[in-house]
Amino acid sequence: MGLAMASNLQNYLVSISGLPLAYNNRTMSRGEPLAQLGAKPYSSVTDLVANCDLIFISLSDDAAVTQTITSLLTQRPNLSDKTIIDTSTVHPNTTAQLTTALTAAHAHFIAAPVFGATPVAEAGQLLFALAGPTEGITLAKPYIEACLARAVINVSATPRDATLLKTTGNFITAALAETVAEAHVFAEKAGLNAQVLEQLIVRNYGAYAGSISEKLTQGVYAPPKGERARSDIGLAVKDVGHGVESAREVGCRLEVAEVTLRRLEKAREWGAREGRALDSSAVYGVLRQEVGLGFEREDVLQRRTDA
Repeated sequence: MGLAMASNLQNYLVSISGLPLAYNNRTMSRGEPLAQLGAKPYSSVTDLVANCDLIFISLSDDAAVTQTITSLLTQRPNLSDKTIIDTSTVHPNTTAQLTTALTAAHAHFIAAPVFGATPVAEAGQLLFALAGPTEGITLAKPYIEACLARAVINVSATPRDATLLKTTGNFITAALAETVAEAHVFAEKAGLNAQVLEQLIVRNYGAYAGSISEKLTQGVYAPPKGERARSDIGLAVKDVGHGVESAREVGCRLEVAEVTLRRLEKAREWGAREGRALDSSAVYGVLRQEVGLGFEREDVLQRRTDA
C-alpha cells in the first residue's frame, strides 16, 4: 500500500517538474522501485524529516507507527513547520497519543487513513478520511487529490476522529465479508448454484459485495502456498480487534465483529499450520469447516490441479 502511494506521488512530482520524492523504509531494499522512478532514498527517518516539510507515513500497525514517531521525537524534539500525514490504520487511541506528542513538538499532525486495497492504491483511487488542523490539511490535500484519491472525506479538526471513522468502516467491511461468506456456505449446503448467488450479490448489493463473493468463488481467500494474500488476514485481525475494543470503551458491542474476529483468528491459525498466507475473506474457510466442508473449495482446487 505504501509503495503504491509513494510511486504515484513520485510520478506526479515528475509530471509537475517538482523535487523528487524523499523516502525511507524499514527495509530499504523494498524502496528500490521508488529509486528507479527517480525518488531519493534517506537512510533514516530523522534525515528525511530534516529535509522535508510534508511527510507521509504508511506503516503496518500501531507498534510500528508509535516506534517510528517516538524515535523521531527523541532525535528531533522540535518539528516546527513540519506536517505529518499518517495514512496507517491504527487504533483511535494511538492516534490521540500521537497527536499529543506531535503537537507538543509543534508539528501539524493529520490522520489520513485510507479505504481500499493495494490495487486501488496503485490506481490512485483510494478514499481518504482527513482530520487535523486546517493548515496541515490545506498543504497535504492537493497532493492527495492529484494522484492518490478518488475522493476525500473531511472529518474534523481532531485527528482521532479520522481513525475512529476508519475503524467503523472496517467493521462494516468485516461484517459484509462475514455475511457474504455465510450466504455462500448456506447456498452450497442447500444446493444453490454459487454463480447464481454471485449474480444476485453483484446485481442487488453492489460491486463491493460482488468483489467479496468473487474472492470466495475464485479461491482468492486462500491463495496457493508461496503466494501473497491480496489483503493480509493478520491486518484484518488487528483492524476488527480495534473496532471491538473501541466499541467496548464507549459501552457498546459490535456483536457481528466479535463473531467475525473469532473466525478470523481461527483462519489465521489454519494458515499458520499450513504455511499459507490467507486473505481477510478467509472466514469463509472456517465457515465451511463448521458445516462439514473442507476449508478450500473443491472446484478451486480442481482448477488449480488442471492448470
